[in-house]
Amino acid sequence: MKRIFTFLFGLFFSYISYALDVGISHATFKNDAQSYAEVYFYFAGKTLTFTPGADTLLQANVEVLITFQQNKQIIKFDKYILNSPRASQAIDFVDVKRYALDNGKYELNISLQDLHQPENKRDYRIDIEINYAENKLQQSDIQLLAAYQKTEANHPFVKNGILMEPSPLHYYGKNSTHLAFYNEIYHADIIFQEDFMLSYAIEKIENNTRQTVVIGHKRLSPQPLIPVLLQLDINQLTSGQYHLSVEVRDRNKALLSRKTTFFHRYNPYLQMDSITLANINLDHEFVGKLNAKELQFSLRALTPKLPPGDVTKVNTYLKSKDLDAQKLYLFSFWAKQQNNHPATAYENYMKIARAVDKRFNSGFRYGFETDRGYIFLKYGPPNDIEFREDEPSAPPYEIWSYYDFPATRQNNVKFIFYNPSLAPGDFQLLHTDAIGEFNNPQWELQLYRNAPDEIDGDPFDATQMKDNFHRNARRIFKDN
Repeated sequence: MKRIFTFLFGLFFSYISYALDVGISHATFKNDAQSYAEVYFYFAGKTLTFTPGADTLLQANVEVLITFQQNKQIIKFDKYILNSPRASQAIDFVDVKRYALDNGKYELNISLQDLHQPENKRDYRIDIEINYAENKLQQSDIQLLAAYQKTEANHPFVKNGILMEPSPLHYYGKNSTHLAFYNEIYHADIIFQEDFMLSYAIEKIENNTRQTVVIGHKRLSPQPLIPVLLQLDINQLTSGQYHLSVEVRDRNKALLSRKTTFFHRYNPYLQMDSITLANINLDHEFVGKLNAKELQFSLRALTPKLPPGDVTKVNTYLKSKDLDAQKLYLFSFWAKQQNNHPATAYENYMKIARAVDKRFNSGFRYGFETDRGYIFLKYGPPNDIEFREDEPSAPPYEIWSYYDFPATRQNNVKFIFYNPSLAPGDFQLLHTDAIGEFNNPQWELQLYRNAPDEIDGDPFDATQMKDNFHRNARRIFKDN
């Protein structure tokens, strides 16, 4: 796919409400009967006039004029009214048009006009070349996609059974996690007698040099037409300009066909430090909506996930009541966890934290500050909980079992909590065999401390109680 022209809004430029803002690109393809060009539009809704209909919903209307010319002669002409989807407010929307064309070079001219504000219009001129040969291995242009799904429906966005929403802007912002693209290979059955490999790569363009950052291969069987639909993870791509290439080579690695397109990646939270964070307008991020109480709750709920060296730092921020520092740290933490969607990562975690607070609240502190709440947030829900409250000589206790424990690469990890004060919800961590957590060899003696005469061995060195029909903690803890 080739980029034609785009008035970007949001990253480098701010739109003017009356200036029609449209991203346009195109790609060429062929089928058994004809080669053709597709033209893709992305309209910025806020730069168009939306008017209410009979149902009070709003709609924009754009007059579109498209001509393909050769030597100043119009070869193909199209004029139509494009109606946006009906909505309660101005929305962005996309469109695609498909035109059958013979091989050759064309001048594509596009005129767009807001029907409700005639002075709001744009004109574009683009050069297009179509050069598809019969009985020769070739590829279509690369079409970047915003979304796709299989379908049997008949729709302008459907090709080879796939509903594809185009991405004319060639721009992937801070919330983007994947890049999807579509490409077609023609006449592979003439060249190959057996399966062959398709290679694809992403190269970063910096200081007039190219560095390959993503590379992959796909095994294909020869067919007259092979649709290629792939999705690549771009979470770790830093901000900058990139090239996407798709290649077909023979068994001797000789290049038979290659197509490329470019895209821009904006990923501001991937590699953050105090300087870059200081330049971020936090009022526009999720932390900007939090008041002092919500900030304190969010930071305190974060304690089980904090790196050891950050616990003191966060406590200092909480004591100082420095809201800017609290917002900065909270945003920094979640942006590092999920640089494309820090707000989503934060909200997903806080849903769990609020539930944990409610479940384990003891009346004296937040539920996630109790030992059970802390462990739950740090390691997730246990696979099994054994609760006992009527054993002789023992206060109520719980034993949590984790069958798989990825944090320390252990299996069958146990935590035992007990409530020596008998206060509602006041369970304390007594012992665990999880590496790095509180390990108490004499936990059994402490649990059954009301039966000092039943210690098995010297009280100073013993680690367990004598067996008793009603004494189950050790059996449960050691049960695998």
